[in-house]
Amino acid sequence: MTDFADSRFAIVAADFYSDLAERLTAGARACLTEAGVELIDEFRVPGAFELPLAARQVALSLNYVGIICVGAVIRGETDHYDFVCSEAARGILNVGLETGVPCGFGVLTVDSMEQAISRSGGDKRDSGRHAAEAVLAQLAITDRLYS
Repeated sequence: MTDFADSRFAIVAADFYSDLAERLTAGARACLTEAGVELIDEFRVPGAFELPLAARQVALSLNYVGIICVGAVIRGETDHYDFVCSEAARGILNVGLETGVPCGFGVLTVDSMEQAISRSGGDKRDSGRHAAEAVLAQLAITDRLYS
């Protein structure tokens, strides 16, 4: 098992729905802490569309072994939802592929606030925790291949 005690992680949170961002951040932070991570920095951006650039800036700083991106996009009456969800997902994926720094996708893409609450540590799942678990799993693969 990889020792993360001296590894620095970042949580990049989209604050458009600040209550959801807090719930998702708490789930990610709890997962990292349980894995022995002590160094966790948080960065905030206005919305999910801004997550990829912030994650890229964090990755390029070379100070972090993993990045967890969290936030929520709730469907409205326009196509805005589709564009934001698609570009946030693509952008976060590209950061990981281009930099080699694992980026967890903990962005809720839901139809309602009720769905968002149940998926941010509610009765369905904890997407912040799951995004952190994905980053830890990627790091375990890296450790296995290159250690």
